[in-house]
Amino acid sequence: MASVVFLRAINVGGANRCQPAQIAKQLAKFGVVNIGAVGTFVVRQEVSEAVLRKKIALQLAKTFGVKCEIMICPARDIIKLTAKDPFSRQPSVPDITRFVSVLHKPRKHSGLSPLPLSLPSERDWLMRIITIQDRFVLGVYRRQMKAISYLGKIEKLLGVATTTRNWNTILKIAQILEQENKSKQSLR
Repeated sequence: MASVVFLRAINVGGANRCQPAQIAKQLAKFGVVNIGAVGTFVVRQEVSEAVLRKKIALQLAKTFGVKCEIMICPARDIIKLTAKDPFSRQPSVPDITRFVSVLHKPRKHSGLSPLPLSLPSERDWLMRIITIQDRFVLGVYRRQMKAISYLGKIEKLLGVATTTRNWNTILKIAQILEQENKSKQSLR
């Protein structure tokens, strides 16, 4: 089964600089597709998580001198996440961004107040967690500088490392995975 890889804190604020496209080229034998500049990859070949993690960490260290958290999810988890629109009841306006934070490892229980959870408050929210599905935290934030600091609080609230992507990125990943599945089925 294919995998999806999310690197944490790559190319953010001038730190941990690397070129994800170059990493994808170096790992071409695994069918790696680079999605954007922040370290998101679709891995089309079947490869164990341990081998994949080791190869990516080695390339990051050797080529760019970078060490970071690596989140790896089975492709089926992304497909399941995008099968229904979890944002259907959320505002869809230009000043609000839909996001998914990927947990380093699944949590058995969130320990959070009932969801949705709005920060700093229900009335004046800048970030709202709407649901947690397995190892994915889904929410919205207002396009304001202060909102970014609340995204960082997700890790503290849940007690596990996270990395955040725009919902559009997740949809793009799902599209690539669906095309890959169609290609494999047509070869049969």
